[in-house]
Amino acid sequence: MPTRRHTLTALGLAGAGLAGVAACSNKPSFNDGAKKAPPKASAIISTPEADATNVPAGVEIVFSSKEALDTKFELTDAKGAPVAGAMHPDGAGWISAKMLTYGASYTATVSATGDDNKTAVTTHKFTVMGKPTNEVRLTSFLPDNKEIGTGMPLIFQANRDIPKDARAGIQRRLLVKIEPYVEGVWTWYTPRELHWRPKEFWAPGTKIFVDARVGGVPCGGDFFAARNVTLTCTAARQLIMTIDDAASPKVMIVTKDGQELKRIPVSLGKDTWQSSSGVTVIIEKKEKTVFDTRNDPNAREKYVVDIDYAQRITWKGEHIHSAPWSVQHQGVRNVSHGCVNMSPENAKWLFEQTMVGDPVITTNTGQQLEYGDGWTDWSRSFEEYAKGSAIPYVPSGSAPTPTPTP
Repeated sequence: MPTRRHTLTALGLAGAGLAGVAACSNKPSFNDGAKKAPPKASAIISTPEADATNVPAGVEIVFSSKEALDTKFELTDAKGAPVAGAMHPDGAGWISAKMLTYGASYTATVSATGDDNKTAVTTHKFTVMGKPTNEVRLTSFLPDNKEIGTGMPLIFQANRDIPKDARAGIQRRLLVKIEPYVEGVWTWYTPRELHWRPKEFWAPGTKIFVDARVGGVPCGGDFFAARNVTLTCTAARQLIMTIDDAASPKVMIVTKDGQELKRIPVSLGKDTWQSSSGVTVIIEKKEKTVFDTRNDPNAREKYVVDIDYAQRITWKGEHIHSAPWSVQHQGVRNVSHGCVNMSPENAKWLFEQTMVGDPVITTNTGQQLEYGDGWTDWSRSFEEYAKGSAIPYVPSGSAPTPTPTP
């Protein structure tokens, strides 16, 4: 059960003020010796209102107290059993560990004890809405309890667009805990996709936990989030691929935890189909696939090619892959359709080293990476990235209050 303690400073300030008046006055002060009664504490519940009905199952209970040395909150169900939950890390309200039950009744109680040792109690009973017809499912793109590449953003996707006026309510319920702590921020990558990234690539071994307590939270109109979601993952070793198209020879430099592993001759996009400069990450890996543009109405060239060791880095089709047909050009000139060509041996070796989320840094190609074409979270400065947050970003400077636990 959460407790909030309030330090009373009003009496101390009043005493200082009176002393100042006495020092500047020639008139004698009068004190009849009577002791002032300590102020009485009061307890307030702002949300939900007393006897409210149709309350969202994801309601955040907002309460406060005045003149209180000790404040306690409890939520109980219709049978009087306590409901697990805790204060939101920002202290604005109390949220349950699990969704409240549709159609069920609950009682919220706030107790505030003052300097006089007397306790003020406020109780609000309320009833949760019935199960909504329209629900939004929020899911994590990442599989649970897996390692991720150190450039991988945390990604949560909704199955429909979330209107702007509902985004802050969803975002503030995505509670992130990082060990060791690093500062980061959520951004609305699209109207239905939320990404979180730290200021720098993840350090190897970083433990990541997201407690998305969104179940029952309004999602705009008559839509509500269907359920809570959690994600646990760990940052793997830091493998980074770097390509400078202006360098000679043209190579990809592969480093692992700061140590160079290999230099791979590459051929990038030709002048009429340049590769993108920017920071991307590996999106998906396919040992064998087919590149077929014959049915693409926007294709600049029509072709169908069997491809080995393909690693996607943009949605529009840029990959790192085996290209035996361009080995003679690799390291010398650019001849591809925008992809990173390398020999079959090097493509196989790289494929065996990488994982989804590993960063690829490309420079000096003449074509800038389009934001949103892939997981391009790192192509913007952290400050620019933070502008996509539905909640104004305020640098923390230190680890925040831990994620709520039941």
